[in-house]
Amino acid sequence: MRLRGLLLSLVLFLSVLVSGVLVSAPAAASTGGATVVREQQLSERLLELTVRSKAVGREVGVRLLLPKDYRRAPYRTWPTLYLLHGCCDGNNGHRSWTTMTDVEEFTANTNVLIVMPEGGPAGFYSDWLTGPAWETFHLKELRRLVERGYRSGHDRVAAGLSMGGFGALSYAARHPGFFKAAASYSGLVHTTFQGKIGTDVVAGLVRQAGGDPLALWGDPEAQADVWAAHNPYDLAGRLRGIPVYLATGNGEPGPLDPPGTGFDRSEQFLGMQSAAVAERLRAKHVRVITDFYGPGTHSWPYWQRALHRSFPMLLAALR
Repeated sequence: MRLRGLLLSLVLFLSVLVSGVLVSAPAAASTGGATVVREQQLSERLLELTVRSKAVGREVGVRLLLPKDYRRAPYRTWPTLYLLHGCCDGNNGHRSWTTMTDVEEFTANTNVLIVMPEGGPAGFYSDWLTGPAWETFHLKELRRLVERGYRSGHDRVAAGLSMGGFGALSYAARHPGFFKAAASYSGLVHTTFQGKIGTDVVAGLVRQAGGDPLALWGDPEAQADVWAAHNPYDLAGRLRGIPVYLATGNGEPGPLDPPGTGFDRSEQFLGMQSAAVAERLRAKHVRVITDFYGPGTHSWPYWQRALHRSFPMLLAALR
């Protein structure tokens, strides 16, 4: 009888153990609005997550670069860098930084959690008027997932290239206190720059990605208030209190371009936007650091270099 009781206890124990393994894998199972449905270890520090997002309405990719001491300090929380991608990479933007730059090697000795989420081919880091809610996914659903499942702390900074530069500044301005610094590399940081020319650029990128431009922020004239509520230039005063880093070229072929590279009008236009935003930030008494490096195109070698150059500022803000 006693043996039977021991066996029953053992069966119950194993059932609980097995149940626990099933429930706890993956690490951050659910936060209500989002669920990690797959987790893949790509290297010692690099994880790829597939997240089912209620806000976006589908499964979304996220890559994480773990801090160097992540496994040696299992109860520690980590300062976090949200590293945002640009447009037009389909649904694979979350892979672009680790595919196109040396960010994994460059941060190998850094105790910072780096979060690289998908933002849609032209999602513009916003809750669309009709469509996906990328802002809700990134700043609510994903934040909860990385805090509960991957030990992200409350000290955060944001950086991004092109559309991701817009995202870094817009998110920091729209959510004061969420990020301690923001950096933009060749960023689309003034969505109404030169009036219709600027708004047409945004509309063209959305249309090119298969979306309806009016579903994003509405008509630029009829719903100008919605456009302004997301535009870093209009929100400049809300960035007071954190450092802002702006890097851009002028479109001329530069030292990191291959021979035969032509003039890049898109980088020239975005460089003009960054200059206008820098002036606006200074007028609003925001601490702004500029790296307007002259010759340089809208390409990865310059964004990798900008990440290297801005990283000390981002780390200082996290400390």
